[in-house]
Amino acid sequence: MRPLLHGDVSAAARVLLALPQSERDRICTEMITEAELADQHVAQTGKLHPAYGNGSLMAAARTRTLADEPAFDDVEYCLCFELVLRQLVRFHISQRHS
Repeated sequence: MRPLLHGDVSAAARVLLALPQSERDRICTEMITEAELADQHVAQTGKLHPAYGNGSLMAAARTRTLADEPAFDDVEYCLCFELVLRQLVRFHISQRHS
């Protein structure tokens, strides 16, 4: 996956915010997996992945519906943002142990 910036996490959190709570964990994992697959595709071919883009989490997120971005006083948005960060920590830990 390409280096992560605030906008990547925000875009992923906005996708999650638009979903029922029961789907958020699964979709978050899917977006991270898609970003990683796209990054590998770009590295191997020099071309964007046809479905997931350039390997950024933002590109993977933007293949879905994004809610309008609220402020951090929105508790649901904060929970979604936190979920993305937790999933990214798990992803990076698993990458180090692979």
